[in-house]
Amino acid sequence: MKQRLKKSVLTVFSRLLRSGIPYIFAGAFALGACTGQLVSRISSSGTVSESAASALSAESANWGLSFQENGRCPVGNATIEELAKYDAFYAQDTKEKVIYLTFDAGYENGNTPAILDALKKHQAPAVFFAVGNFIEDNPELIRQIVEEGHIIGNHTMTHPDMSGISSLKSFENELKGVEELYESITGEPMEKIYRPPQGIYSTENLSMAKQLGYRTFFWSLAYVDWIQDQQPSKEEAFSKLLTRIHPGAIVLLHNTSSTNAAILDELLTKWEEMGYRFASLHELTGA
Repeated sequence: MKQRLKKSVLTVFSRLLRSGIPYIFAGAFALGACTGQLVSRISSSGTVSESAASALSAESANWGLSFQENGRCPVGNATIEELAKYDAFYAQDTKEKVIYLTFDAGYENGNTPAILDALKKHQAPAVFFAVGNFIEDNPELIRQIVEEGHIIGNHTMTHPDMSGISSLKSFENELKGVEELYESITGEPMEKIYRPPQGIYSTENLSMAKQLGYRTFFWSLAYVDWIQDQQPSKEEAFSKLLTRIHPGAIVLLHNTSSTNAAILDELLTKWEEMGYRFASLHELTGA
């Protein structure tokens, strides 16, 4: 399962890259600030037509960001306010220099221990959004993550396009399988926080997640760190992660990235030197 998942995820990402649209920018682009409106479609130029601006579209979309000013919250193709109706988040509306660290964990290739060491050194809490096979294949690592004060979030059992699921039962099964694996390893119920695979979502998805008691988390900062044979250099990583950090950022990194494992200690130090602190998603949600 692990190899099939890895191949399918990389295939999707590679197609996006070949199209010239890295997945952190895929989807709709909006104009304005964090309080702009969610859009249902965009023009070929990548700008939003007046008739396209609307309430949340029922159609599926890829989570997308437009960085308009370094150090400021990027514009998402959904707003903080619109997402809040569904218990969903992509950033915090704040001027405080706080960062929420999250890692997408599809499988383990030896880089997670170094990531955990850096997090422990900086006393930085994080969420690891885990796919089913990551939990199943790494019970000791899961226990370590939890014992060190981090959260395991739900990234679904098989990493499908959840927007293609119209049945609440089928949607629930993708989440419940992960819950059961987690509880069998830790003896504790899993926290109900969820990240849609590939950032693909729809209003129906968001509604179903909320109905099942889940909060949905997108992100406001990420970079292309998932391609195993094209890992970015430290300089390339810092050029994105240092300039685009902003107050209230939800940062998405991948646990499989050797670059992340190598730079995380220095990255967290640099963010601290910029005046930032690291907080748990509990602080963002008030839960």
